[in-house]
Amino acid sequence: MSNKAAFDELQPQINKVDWVQLPTMPMDVYNQQAENLAIWAKEDLTELQARGMAPEMLDDLLKRTDASRYAQGLWFKERHARQDAETDWRTLSPAAYALRDRLIDECEFAFYQKPSLLSRIDEVKKGTGHADMIQDLTNLALLGKNNQALLEATHTDVSLLDTALETSDAMANLLAMANGEKVEDNISKRMRDQAYTYLKELVDEVRRYGRFIFRNNKARLVGYQNSYKKAHS
Repeated sequence: MSNKAAFDELQPQINKVDWVQLPTMPMDVYNQQAENLAIWAKEDLTELQARGMAPEMLDDLLKRTDASRYAQGLWFKERHARQDAETDWRTLSPAAYALRDRLIDECEFAFYQKPSLLSRIDEVKKGTGHADMIQDLTNLALLGKNNQALLEATHTDVSLLDTALETSDAMANLLAMANGEKVEDNISKRMRDQAYTYLKELVDEVRRYGRFIFRNNKARLVGYQNSYKKAHS
């Protein structure tokens, strides 16, 4: 079964996890430990089953591990998409601000005998912030298109109006991607945490059996311990 297939099958149960735990180690390490545990425990299935552990728990453990890997992959993809968007924003936003300022200057120069139009430029100049800049580009472009003859009379490069509309759309999408996933209840992150919690419940239960049964057998006990936690304690 693929990771996605396991995730799709278990998603209803994963969605029911209300109280989530946050990973205390890298997820790739935890997921691999969970898979290692399932394989290790299969060698001890007779002893584990004799003390009451249902044998299907190990197959379920592998399935939950696959689902957790897929959920982590979704979160990893979105998190890096946001980081890329933040980088692109820092790179591209200065030019967008410069275009907004240039259009303000061009419009003020072309509309110097039109008080009603200048008042609209003044309104544009009052706002601050990234979202305001994006809206300004659209407002200035539309204002310019509605009064294009005045801009052409002063030899303004009217192609800037279309550039402003395109820039406004592009920067709006970029800003949404950069900011939209910063909220703490991000869907993909919560799903990752739910999948981890759902996996951890079973990992802890299998380890509980193994640690009890092999408490006096160091050779088998080691497979039921958290090697990452021991190495980093």
